[in-house]
Amino acid sequence: MEIFNQILTAISTPNERLVNILTIPACFIENFLIISLSISILNITSSKKQKLIYVLIMSIISIITNYFINNPLNIIINYFIMIIMSNSIFKTTFLKSCLSIVFAGIIFSIIGALALNPYLTILNIDALQLTNIFIYRLLYIIIIYIFIFLLSIIIKNRGFKINFIENIDNKNKLIIIANIVFGILTFIVQSIITFYYIDKLPVFITFLSSLTLLAYFGLSIYSLTKFFTLIVTSQKLESAEEYNNTLHILHDNVRGFKHDFDNIVTTIGGYVRTNDMKGLKKYYLQLEDDCQRVNNLYLLNPEIINNDGIYNLLTKKYYEADSKDIKVNMTFLLDLSTLKMKIYEFARILGILLDNAIEASSECDEKIIDLTFRNDSKNSRQLIIIENTYNNKDIDTEKIFEKGVSEKENHTGLGLWEVRKIIKKTNNVNLYTTKSDKFFKQQLEIYY
Repeated sequence: MEIFNQILTAISTPNERLVNILTIPACFIENFLIISLSISILNITSSKKQKLIYVLIMSIISIITNYFINNPLNIIINYFIMIIMSNSIFKTTFLKSCLSIVFAGIIFSIIGALALNPYLTILNIDALQLTNIFIYRLLYIIIIYIFIFLLSIIIKNRGFKINFIENIDNKNKLIIIANIVFGILTFIVQSIITFYYIDKLPVFITFLSSLTLLAYFGLSIYSLTKFFTLIVTSQKLESAEEYNNTLHILHDNVRGFKHDFDNIVTTIGGYVRTNDMKGLKKYYLQLEDDCQRVNNLYLLNPEIINNDGIYNLLTKKYYEADSKDIKVNMTFLLDLSTLKMKIYEFARILGILLDNAIEASSECDEKIIDLTFRNDSKNSRQLIIIENTYNNKDIDTEKIFEKGVSEKENHTGLGLWEVRKIIKKTNNVNLYTTKSDKFFKQQLEIYY
């Protein structure tokens, strides 16, 4: 009986040591709930191993900062570390990590603020008692965590997700990140003020404060959604313009073939009647070139190249090559929606490799670029192969990746150096560079 009374006294009277012990399991649960919310809302791809690593590391950091750094600095530090950890563990963009953690933090802050005043009123206690008495602290945490857990289930089951656009320009990224940083500071400061002055404010004021905070972030999220929608619309419009241009050229080529069809058949018939197989072969190869050009134009279709950014890139590079009389042979057998690489980094590598191929082949008597996109399911990899004719047969396939090395006049030699930097940051991407008497070959391999 005496032990029971001692336990009851310990949990119902101010006990800083006991409350500090409570923060240890609370850190693990809270970090699990935060990352679960983040992943659900922002549709982040994750494994159980990644979640476990995040929760363990972030919880240990949270416990350390809570013990050695005072409020509110420890809260600010924790949120910035959360963003960095999310970015590194889940391999998302920094901007996506910021948004995911901020959204989860906002939800925690608003639910905590809305529940706090009614909780204190019902139990007839003040904020100091809530902070220092174990039982009150435990019940409050349980209530918050239950609400968050239920909300997480609802979001997951309802399929409520914010579609995020990664390939936006750096200027807009900086603007969004600045808004996120100020947003973090706003709801942290608001939460601290509410917590410490909750017993001095009426329920109506705290409710109104939480409601205005919710409205502010709701409008911010709505504005961001509209902003991303505008980016998508702009990209689709640009793709539609490029595709429209491609259709015009394709239409003109088909009309040309239709107009010349009788002449083509008559010419072939002449070679057949005279048994001039050498002449027929030469004529067929020339005809095949025109057919290949029409086939390439057919492949320049946003339904086949199913990523607006990559479609625009390939279309512009194709027309650039065509304007320099470079024959481009393209095979596209890859679903870009399943690409196992950040699209921004993929686009940078692809653009640099195509620029180099166009530059090298344009200086040759025989101007050819063979471009292949395909899935190699046998070896669990996606392949992008670029082959082009070239003049400098003594080119060093290793030295060209060094900083400042370039075969082109008035160029910095940073292109392939940047490519190697990007590849070194990833653990599933390789680039193999080879050469033959006729072709210089770059093979990008993306493993999954």
